[in-house]
Amino acid sequence: MIRVNAERLWSTLEMMAQIGGTPAGGVTRLALSEEDRIARNLLRDWALEAGLSCEVDSMGNMFIRRAGKNPALAPVMTGSHVDSQPLGGNYDGIYGVMAGLELLRTLNDNDVETERDIVLVNWTNEEGARFAPAMLSSGVWSGQFTQDFAWSRADNQGITVSEALGNIGYRGETPARAFPLHACYELHIEQGPILEDDAIDIGLVRAAMGQRWFTITLDGFAAHAGTTPMHSRRDALTAFAELALKVEKIGYQHEPDGRATIGMAQITPNSRNVVPSRVVCSVEFRHPAQSVLEAMESALHTAAEHLAARGVTATVERIFDYAPIAFDAGCLARSENAVAALGYSSKPMVSGAGHDTCYISKIAPASMIFIPCVKGISHNEAECIYPEWSEKGANVLLHSVLAAAQDV
Repeated sequence: MIRVNAERLWSTLEMMAQIGGTPAGGVTRLALSEEDRIARNLLRDWALEAGLSCEVDSMGNMFIRRAGKNPALAPVMTGSHVDSQPLGGNYDGIYGVMAGLELLRTLNDNDVETERDIVLVNWTNEEGARFAPAMLSSGVWSGQFTQDFAWSRADNQGITVSEALGNIGYRGETPARAFPLHACYELHIEQGPILEDDAIDIGLVRAAMGQRWFTITLDGFAAHAGTTPMHSRRDALTAFAELALKVEKIGYQHEPDGRATIGMAQITPNSRNVVPSRVVCSVEFRHPAQSVLEAMESALHTAAEHLAARGVTATVERIFDYAPIAFDAGCLARSENAVAALGYSSKPMVSGAGHDTCYISKIAPASMIFIPCVKGISHNEAECIYPEWSEKGANVLLHSVLAAAQDV
């Protein structure tokens, strides 16, 4: 049973970590930046050296192709993204790209001929750190966004995606439009603590959580902090405190997969000696079941209505609804077989984060493979994995993709 060259894989990760490297050991490699350009060029050069072709589409997505016996058959895709968060880690996204490159090199080393082409993709602007929204270019490719919408997105300096693509020389002529796929796999660090805590080698991702975002506005009445008795107050902030605890309770009520978060809050008038008249806050729910998201939203409305007893009115506005994703059973079965053949441990998992493959799953069979990351830390310069974790994930990816690529 063939295996990847673990040392070569780790070397490519270390080389990529130098591009946009930060003093604290992480990376800042924002989408379509100079650092992104350098990393893309290095990836392209490695691909060409391996005898692979590289095509760039109008969104800057890079498609590196290893030819199979029958070009008429739909190819198998793998990949992730090269861009990072500001002061991000060395493995988020880039690990999946480098592991994809390594599996193609490994097939070359072992003279393996596949029935189908294998395509390694680097998706542009997965993170959404420079240009919002996240997963922008895989969204265009899969038909979730129009190219005009994506090209018009601007960073905080007013530079549009279209301009930035031109600036780094990665606005290709080929339209960003999906081609048929037989299967798609994305290998990624977990970005959470579960695999490490349970001493499990591989996470087989069966679903990705749906998300619902809300803006909540709580209106009370501003009053003098010294002259207004407690029983007379309509304090928007104490109402917010009650709401925050109820939101947390909603998350606990739907464990283990439920997530409930308030990440932002603005207080008005935000003065030491004034009873707050208004709080505007965010609420975010995540769960892999649509029915549970409905129940969580219903509970939020109930909690908001109960604040009327405090003399505070609550307005709940849903601003984002991202449906749960169920990954393909056939893709998962190939990964399960690979794990068993390699003698690794695994467990089924749900992704709490969004990934490019969530969009691809809407148009083609797809699934994801996770490896542990130390303490679950990600989007942080302290993000860390170990070489043996890297190797095991790449071997599972290799045999998942290889099995799909030999289907006729």
